[in-house]
Amino acid sequence: MAKQTINIGSSANDGTGDPLRTAFDKINDNFTELYGTDNDINTLDANMNVNNFAITTGVTNGDITVTPNGTGNINLGSVTINGSTISANDSTQITVAENIQTTGTLNVSGATTLATSLTLASGATVTTILDEDAMGSDSATALATQQSIKAYIDAQNTAQDLDFTADDSTTNSIDLDSEVMQFSGGTGITTSATGNTVTTAIDSTVVTLTGSQTLTNKVLTSPTISSPSINGVTTTTSLTTNDITSNGSNANITINPQGTGTIELGAATNITGNASVSGTLSTADITTTGNQTISGSLTTGTLNIGDLNIDAQGKITTDTNGDVDIDPSGTGAINLTGPTNITGTATVTGQLNVDNLRMDANTISSTSGGITISPLANETLALGGVVTAAEFQATLAEITTLRADTIQNDTSNGDIVVSTQGTGVVDFNTATQSTIGANGAASALTANPVGYLKIKIAGADRIIPFYNA
Repeated sequence: MAKQTINIGSSANDGTGDPLRTAFDKINDNFTELYGTDNDINTLDANMNVNNFAITTGVTNGDITVTPNGTGNINLGSVTINGSTISANDSTQITVAENIQTTGTLNVSGATTLATSLTLASGATVTTILDEDAMGSDSATALATQQSIKAYIDAQNTAQDLDFTADDSTTNSIDLDSEVMQFSGGTGITTSATGNTVTTAIDSTVVTLTGSQTLTNKVLTSPTISSPSINGVTTTTSLTTNDITSNGSNANITINPQGTGTIELGAATNITGNASVSGTLSTADITTTGNQTISGSLTTGTLNIGDLNIDAQGKITTDTNGDVDIDPSGTGAINLTGPTNITGTATVTGQLNVDNLRMDANTISSTSGGITISPLANETLALGGVVTAAEFQATLAEITTLRADTIQNDTSNGDIVVSTQGTGVVDFNTATQSTIGANGAASALTANPVGYLKIKIAGADRIIPFYNA
């Protein structure tokens, strides 16, 4: 709607202007155009609302845009906003009293002054930048200038030296800033340098590990020699070794003392191969680890083999609590042809066969026919624990307590007879009740039972009616 102008006439009260109703109607229309009542986009209420010292819009989430004409500024007090530039009219700086957070890049073209400290995402907080050539403050929060760092490094390099010592324990020092270390050889040793490498070499006058040299009139004290070859006669006062072998295939080793001298073995002697004695061997104790073959008769009082003892009567014992193992090879068996007496406990780890009876692990079975367990007359057979049998047959079984889920006759159409002794009765130990359903007392039973149970009492057929519980 366009602006409506009130006709006020040519002069006061000349009767040519708009009547009051027409004039105020135009005024109301103009106010409606200005403020509106429905947030029309063309009204001031929709675009701008000034109330309670606040400027806002009447449209929800509506923006407020302040745009000067041409190159004009937006002046807020002494703060001027021109485009994207903020400046002050009465000062050389603008103070922001709260924290500033920017998600973009912060670009500062002038000098930056931090009143307290600089804290980055991690590390120490920087409070100052110092220019100290010696860096003597030892601060954990101060940065050094480039000139300070260079001066400190130059001073450290100039002051450093290299201390070294030789076999004579004389300590020497090389000034790394002005002196040079020299490597010199001695007798049979020369040195050379190429690039950063110093090489020490020896000449033919020095004995090497893999070279072939002839040593003359040398005394070796406690040497360790691996696989030496000695040609000729070797004379030694005492020989200490862990192994003596022959030099050649199938060659013998001869130990032959002079005159009446003897070969004495002062410690325990182990013979792993075959030993042949052509003469008489007299010895006290003999310990062998290999096989012993005796082609003739062995006559002895008691034969001791390790912990095993065999006396002249054939008794086998052990010195300690060790077992006596008799283990034939392959399919061989241990045959005891005569009567065998076992005084102590006999333990059989594998399967034990006694005629047609077999005992294996926890199972007793027969290799042929049935198994009969027959105690002496008037004696009992006691079976401890739980006895499980797929089928148990007995002509007469006396059982104090019988627990079973099912008791049935094994004969077709056969009866099951429950017979008591003397005046005893059959006691059904089960729950009882005095009423049947909603019929009240037992005397008020229904006329027709659900069915009838046929049993025998004292050999006579009887019918027992039954009802739903």
